[in-house]
Amino acid sequence: MSFRQALPNVNAPWFSYNSPMTSLSAPEHIIIRSVQYRDLEAIEALLAETPEIKSRNCPIDLSKHLQQIRQWYGLLKFVSFFPNPLRHLLCVYVAEHDRQLCGTIQVSPFNRTRSTWRVDRITLQRANNPQKTLPPLADIGSQLLRHCLDTIWEARTWLLEVNVNDKTALALYRQTGFQRLAQITYWSIAPDLLQTLATNEPDLPNLLPVSNADAQLLYQLDTVAMPPLVRQVFDRHVRDFKTSLFSALFDGLRQWWTRTEVVSGYVFEPQRKAAIGYFQLKLHREGNRPHVAQLTVHPAYTWLYPELLSQMARIAQDFPAQALQLASSDYQPEREEYLEKMGAERIEHTLMMSRSVWHKLREAKPVSLEGLQLPEVLKGLQPAPPGKPVPGRMSGLQSVPQIHSNGKHHLSSADFRPTDFRTQSPNRSESETRDPDTQKNAESSTHRTLKAKRWKAYRFRPWRRRTHSTDITSDKSQRP
Repeated sequence: MSFRQALPNVNAPWFSYNSPMTSLSAPEHIIIRSVQYRDLEAIEALLAETPEIKSRNCPIDLSKHLQQIRQWYGLLKFVSFFPNPLRHLLCVYVAEHDRQLCGTIQVSPFNRTRSTWRVDRITLQRANNPQKTLPPLADIGSQLLRHCLDTIWEARTWLLEVNVNDKTALALYRQTGFQRLAQITYWSIAPDLLQTLATNEPDLPNLLPVSNADAQLLYQLDTVAMPPLVRQVFDRHVRDFKTSLFSALFDGLRQWWTRTEVVSGYVFEPQRKAAIGYFQLKLHREGNRPHVAQLTVHPAYTWLYPELLSQMARIAQDFPAQALQLASSDYQPEREEYLEKMGAERIEHTLMMSRSVWHKLREAKPVSLEGLQLPEVLKGLQPAPPGKPVPGRMSGLQSVPQIHSNGKHHLSSADFRPTDFRTQSPNRSESETRDPDTQKNAESSTHRTLKAKRWKAYRFRPWRRRTHSTDITSDKSQRP
């Protein structure tokens, strides 16, 4: 019997096998590992019978391209062993319980430096299984997410998108430490509306094609078009807007395989030497899927929205008539206002969430003002009644010795307490806080101290030493 089989089958505390840093993170009966070829059949069955939580920007859609993955699995596994642009093309982990596949997760890097990673898809086995042998749904999903956080050491920030109506996924992500970053709305422009937009002549005299030489301009446009927190999470650099030769070849092969075409361009402002607008169109030749557009506009040039949409509608006329889909964020109110005014249809609302690997961020619960007891809160700010001592402070009168009727001083322990002169009035002079004898003794002591300091400074001056030594030498020279 192995050590794992000897463990009692009880609800043990949460811990992780893969990382010693999180010793209390998952049940001991869930094993997380990388995907293998023998798991593809189980993943296909899992995708067919259970709902999935996926992002719109998956590098490889498992549900659609699983047959191609089975054919090219050896090549994809081989390119994952050395650095190349396709290394993380198939980054999938599976959760196994009693040799039964109960969940999968697919992740991919979000930027070129791989400092931000994205959760593309989570597929979980149903919790209401008839045998009641699988662990709870939240346990499986939480362990999959924590395994990615512990294993992928390059990632500093994690990013994902989830539908606002998916309460189960929202609860799972919030339990793992993800917080709201932005709200994204996806729009669909009907084909007849695209034909209407194509009749307008766009006023874009400085519309230029995109190349690697324009990466700096596109990076500046992307930086100014988003708030600082989103910019920090995305962590994009100039190299994210450049295309290498290998990436260009791979993109060309993928477009040929999927029967798509990508068209992009940007608007250049010659006076400011800056890019003020950018668009990218992904057009489908077969006509069975809608076209997808990516749009970025400088916040000071929102008048470019109708011009760029007219330009994209003209380009889409050369392809089969399909709807055009694009997204808008809650920090882009001008875009949402224009799309709603134009007649575009809202098709989905998603929530973009992020999490840092350095610490778990917990969402602050909203506090109701009705539950606050204002008198208790403001109790420390109320003035103290007259004659009541203030804690932490002592009056200067405690240092004054008591004077009896015979004129003699009676010393007590209160005479040796330190005096806090901050409590004394600034208008009172020093002589008013002391009796005549104490003031006289203090003045004589101060006078003696000052006189001793002056004599010491005069006695040990360097010039006096040199003069004294010169006088002695001169006296010796005059002697016979």
